[in-house]
Formats: sequence, structure tokens, C-alpha cells
Amino acid sequence: MVAALWALAGWRTETGHLPWWWLPIPLVAAWFAVALTVVDLKHRRLPNALTFAAYPATALTTVFAATQSGWQVVTGALLGGAALGTTYLAIHLLYPTAMGGGDVKLSGSQGAVLGAVGWPAVLVGTTLAALLTLALNALAPKRHRTRWRTGIPHGPALLSATYLIATFPAIQG
Repeated sequence: MVAALWALAGWRTETGHLPWWWLPIPLVAAWFAVALTVVDLKHRRLPNALTFAAYPATALTTVFAATQSGWQVVTGALLGGAALGTTYLAIHLLYPTAMGGGDVKLSGSQGAVLGAVGWPAVLVGTTLAALLTLALNALAPKRHRTRWRTGIPHGPALLSATYLIATFPAIQG
């Protein structure tokens, strides 16, 4: 799956839809999306070893992009990560059953990727993630929904939305 997502991002770069300096961002997003989605769907958790590793990986790729395109990419990433991380933390504190701690830890790095694209991407990505979570809830067989003890996992939807927006960044801020 990682290879297919990398191939898609590479094709987007080769056809001129993504600048070459942006390519590392969707590549890193794809790797974490696949690894964390597999773990979250199977074990209902987003392990710290992966969620925390996403932060330096996202920072390195964002700084690389900024050296080629301007530091507004880093500013957007910092603000997007802070905004999404704070929002998810507030939701988790107010309604602990709405999302798990792993989702909160993941949200900062994903918000950084979305923020690097632009402010509209943070809003669109968050909305898309919510819609994907609702779709998973509607489409998942009942046996999977009951096996996921506390509801449908949100991590895969947030990861998918982030990858899609990083690979198809039509929403430039």
C-alpha cells in the first residue's frame, strides 16, 4: 500500500501537479498513514512510537520544502499543528469518549501537514476526516463495530484526509 501511495505522489510530481520540493511531504504522510491505519484498525490504538515519530519526520520535510519555496510553509505547519492539536485536545478533554489520546497525539503532526498546504486545508482536512469516520461507521460490518469496543477509529480517516490533501493540494493558502 505504501508503494502505491508513493507511486501516486511520484506520478503527481512527474506530471507537474506537485513541485519536486513538495514530494517528501506526501511520501512521509503515506508511510505514516499506512503504518498507523493498520495498527489502529487491528488493535484500536495509535502507538506513541509512531505518533511521536511523525513530528520530526513532518518537521524535516516541511523545512526542506521551505528552503525551496519560502518559510511560510513552516509558519503554516506550526500554526496548523497547534490549531488542530489544540482542537483535538479540547474535544478529548470535554468528551473523552469522542476520541482517544492517540488521535490527539496524532493531530498535531497531521495539522502541520495540512497547515503547510494552507489554512483552508486544515478546515477541509478536518471536515473530510470527520466525514470519512462517519462513512467507516456506516459501511463497517456490525461485527467490526462491536469489536472496536469504543466506536469507530478516527485515526485512519485523519491520516487518509491528510495524505489526500498533501498529494492533491489544490487548496493553497
